[in-house]
Amino acid sequence: MIDWALIGGSFLVAIVVGLTGMGGGALMTPMMMLFFNVPPLAAVSSDLVASAVMKPVGSLVHLRRGTVNLRLVGWLCAGSVPAAFCGVFLARAFAVTDAVKYALGVALLLAVAGMALKSWLGGRGGASNAHEIVVRPIPTLLVGTVGGLVVGVSSVGSGSLIIVALLALYPALKANQLVGTDLVQAVPLVASAALGHVLFGDFQLDLTLSLLIGSIPGVYLGARISSRAPGGLIRALLAIVLLASALKLLDASTTFTVWALVAATVITVVGWRVTAAGRASRGSTDLEPAR
Repeated sequence: MIDWALIGGSFLVAIVVGLTGMGGGALMTPMMMLFFNVPPLAAVSSDLVASAVMKPVGSLVHLRRGTVNLRLVGWLCAGSVPAAFCGVFLARAFAVTDAVKYALGVALLLAVAGMALKSWLGGRGGASNAHEIVVRPIPTLLVGTVGGLVVGVSSVGSGSLIIVALLALYPALKANQLVGTDLVQAVPLVASAALGHVLFGDFQLDLTLSLLIGSIPGVYLGARISSRAPGGLIRALLAIVLLASALKLLDASTTFTVWALVAATVITVVGWRVTAAGRASRGSTDLEPAR
């Protein structure tokens, strides 16, 4: 049975996915668990199958605009595709659904920490072309392997974790290049994990159809926007949402969660203003005539 509320929620989440390259499993799976009372393994399975259809839509937009490093994609997928399929067996081995829920909560906290680190490092100039990046095969392969394993278990990592690792390995990638490359590498990764969950997980067709109806137009809209402009403020807001999801999945009290979100919001606003002021100051300095 089609769930119209779930369609609306998946549409909003998919816009974030297309815009930032992250937030698919990190937002969609917790949304289903927290607001629609979907069992953890069923939420992971249905989200991964929907993502296997959704992510190619956003990927095509970036491929057409040349914001994808295909060699980087190849090395990531060499590690992530087999690891994601193996991750499904680990998820089944947990048996107790609470273990999957807590694993997801920890994965989200790692994603938030990585995003905070990125913001602290500040803005990047980036290379003029995604294809100018020199690929580091072994570290990239390891990132794909670890990310694929996490995706197979929790559905989180194809964007939220891997994109942070890519940032650390390749700081010269521009924001739209980072998003485009991550979206394309996530297609075979998510497809592998989705196949494993269809065969051995708890896939539910009605949930997946509702997710697809909302997410396909949402990810296309978000990708169209992100292929032209970076989403710095959107990523900061996404980190706050991820933090809320992580704390609730880890059974944090409502009071603690509220205070944590208030603190995160204040830090985000202050950091955004300081960054904006720094950029304005650098811009005015660059405009001064040489003496």
